Amino acid sequence: MINVGFIDVQILIIEVKQLLLYIISFFPLLVSAQTQVTEYNPGATADGVVYALPRTVINADVSAIKTEYVPGEFAKYAERYLHIQGVKRQPETTWTVTGLSVYTEGEPDTLKMFTIKQKDKSSAANVQFTRNGVLSAINTEQEFESHILPQSTSTHHARDGKKYLTAEMLEASSSAKMAELVAQEIFDIRDSKNTIRRGQAESMPKDGASLRIVLDDLDEQEEALMQMFVGYTDTTFVYENYSVAPTEDINKEVLFRFSQKVGFVDNDDLQGEPYYITVTDKHSVQMPNEKEAAKRKISGVVYNVPGSARVLISTMTTNLYDQEVKMGQFGNVDILNNALFNKGAAPKVTFNTSTGALLRIE
Repeated sequence: MINVGFIDVQILIIEVKQLLLYIISFFPLLVSAQTQVTEYNPGATADGVVYALPRTVINADVSAIKTEYVPGEFAKYAERYLHIQGVKRQPETTWTVTGLSVYTEGEPDTLKMFTIKQKDKSSAANVQFTRNGVLSAINTEQEFESHILPQSTSTHHARDGKKYLTAEMLEASSSAKMAELVAQEIFDIRDSKNTIRRGQAESMPKDGASLRIVLDDLDEQEEALMQMFVGYTDTTFVYENYSVAPTEDINKEVLFRFSQKVGFVDNDDLQGEPYYITVTDKHSVQMPNEKEAAKRKISGVVYNVPGSARVLISTMTTNLYDQEVKMGQFGNVDILNNALFNKGAAPKVTFNTSTGALLRIE
């Protein structure tokens, strides 16, 4: 009985070990079931080189200008003392779209990833990739066109007119009286500039450089004091990028929204006017049926034969961009024969990194 129990215990231990090994082997599957996002990195593997063909991305770089008007503190006296009409008395901010630049680039298409197997007598594995892993060239290199979105910039025009106010101005009994004295100072500055330019000033600058310094200083004073009446306007140049990589037709999808009061807003913010994008596959490339696709044997380097699509960007009333664009995902694929790269041959092959099309073989 003792020997039988010992054997039973051994069997139990073996079964527990097997269970633990099963759990351990299954654990990576449990971990991988969680959401993971990693950057695709092409390159050499045990079998060769892994590469991806591109899915074409439509990019729209949109430029806009923000204009901020700040009224002067004497705005209401501008017409009375300076005879300037229509001076605004309230601050105002407006936004305007000033430009739209549309271009394409390629991103790795996870449905079109291939391995070029490394063989001693083949040069096909000598490849170049774009930064995001799209096949660019074999046995050569090509330069990539880079699109860098400009940084937003602002111009500031505010001048401090108060530092030019005299004691008499500061002691004025009312804002109207102060405005009158400031206006008179502006006219005096203009008279001084005219006198200097005519060479009639009692103490003229000794040389041209000194003359320029004096006139520049008077110009600065005049501008600063004038802003106390007419205000000033600051401008900010803003740039945004919007992109879409359609896998099928899209009809008037909101690309972005823009408000003349606050600028670029979220796509669900209805205070912004919608800017739409429509992409229509023109079916310019014949696609294989399922039977033909099943028979196709990958016997060489695969590349895209891109199709054409009509890309339209519009508002509710105006078409802003309407062009035919080549897109990798709306086409077919073809294969470079392995014989091109065998027996010491090293042809230079380049591909369009936006569409995956074959550019040239040298």
